[in-house]
Amino acid sequence: MYKTILKQVVSLQLILGGVILIPGIVAVIYNEWYALIGFLISSMIVSGIAYLIFRNLKNTEDPQYQQSLLIAALGWLMIIIMGSIPYFIIAQITPLEVMQSFVPKGMDYQSSLLNFRNPLHCLFESTSAFTTTGLTMSYHEPSIGKSLMFYRCFSQWVGGAGFIVMALAIFKHIPGQSAILLYGSEASGTKLKTNVIQTAQSIWKIYLFLTLTMVAYLFIGTYFILPDYPIAENIFDAINHAMAGQSTGGFSTLDDSIAGYKSEKMEILFLLPMLIGGLSIPFLYRFTVLQNFKELWCDIQSRAFIIASILGGIFLSLLLMTSDGVSDPIREGAFQFISGLSTTGWQTSNIGQWSDLPVLFIVSGAMIIGGCAGGTVGGVKIIRALLLQKGLRWHINKIFASKNTVKKVKFNNRYLLPEEMNAQLAKAGIFTLIYILFVFFSTCITVYFMGEDYSLVDAIFESASAQGTVGLSTGISDPSMSPILETVYIIQMWAGRIEIIPILVLVRVLMYGTKIRNI
Repeated sequence: MYKTILKQVVSLQLILGGVILIPGIVAVIYNEWYALIGFLISSMIVSGIAYLIFRNLKNTEDPQYQQSLLIAALGWLMIIIMGSIPYFIIAQITPLEVMQSFVPKGMDYQSSLLNFRNPLHCLFESTSAFTTTGLTMSYHEPSIGKSLMFYRCFSQWVGGAGFIVMALAIFKHIPGQSAILLYGSEASGTKLKTNVIQTAQSIWKIYLFLTLTMVAYLFIGTYFILPDYPIAENIFDAINHAMAGQSTGGFSTLDDSIAGYKSEKMEILFLLPMLIGGLSIPFLYRFTVLQNFKELWCDIQSRAFIIASILGGIFLSLLLMTSDGVSDPIREGAFQFISGLSTTGWQTSNIGQWSDLPVLFIVSGAMIIGGCAGGTVGGVKIIRALLLQKGLRWHINKIFASKNTVKKVKFNNRYLLPEEMNAQLAKAGIFTLIYILFVFFSTCITVYFMGEDYSLVDAIFESASAQGTVGLSTGISDPSMSPILETVYIIQMWAGRIEIIPILVLVRVLMYGTKIRNI
């Protein structure tokens, strides 16, 4: 069993080695030679170790269900660990004067590249990148260099569609049932084609197409809104923001996220990438490739996501009108709510200055729920929230029905028998309970280790942001935070990306092995 798991985990590291190598092209374009050396060394370390192990694991069994969950947990853990190597190496070998040359002219702050001389900060940044969260130790993003900025956004883009999905698309030899199990451990389980391998390839094709479309959209939009903005910077921003938006990762090339543009029209421009990123990839495939346009309203998740974005943005704006320190409640409320619901994490408002009520609303009404299952979003997912409210109504209606009544329940264009509905509700309810418990315990730890300037509401917000892979922040997540709290957020981001259960399975195996125990 362990050889089977190790082989699949190592195959993901082979892909990671190639991912690390690609930002080296950007390093060459911008003459960042120390960064180039760092990417080359990192790629050789990751690929070399993976290859040496992989070549000795040719004859292994096919993964089973239990193993597929362990592969998801361990695979992603090793990706974020090994993916942190470039940050550390580049920070170690880059001279201070070169670091400071990355700081924009007129700014007197220290390069944030120095933060990555701390291995824990490297691990945090890598976790935030690959899990598409967006919390960062790069306090001043432009000061880390173009190639490392690209690596951050590229990591989010690759992590958004999923490494296991990528592995299935590349390593086509994986047998049918094993491929289905691996695919289901990371993705929604929805098949776009007749088999999982073709589905994985289709996911990456539509993902790439949408990203390239967003690159063109952002470049053209920025060109007309900010005609004086340098063309070279526009191209670089458009590429990175398109990757961060499509993956709902939320990293930015600007020092103050999207607020750095200082333009209301630019904020409106960035609403579309967040909305598209919050939708499910199977829906986007049917809508764009199959041109099934009625899906926009017929698909239960997409419809709920669009309605929630509009109504939630309006309600948050109304709440912000009574909050001190908010200069433009409608503008800030609409943008932050969509950013939270889509779990993108682009930020245009100082959330730390909000009053408690709007903060709690965006946590409960957006960040914990998240976007559509089958996409790159975090959170509980809209489909589970819809199922739970449907189940609540169903259970209340049963009180008024006779004992002999057997009524099917229609949900998501399917009719479910009572036994099936109960099973679905149990799964959704258990996951939601575990999810909220993660946020609760993280909040308790945050309250203990956060600075004195923050409140309980700030702690709830930051914990929900890490667990939901959102990336919005009240300011708690920064290089000065407690190492213990930083580690807790790393675990939360990891758990949030693979939906907790694989990690619980991993913990169970580490504690008790694979033998069946009495409960």
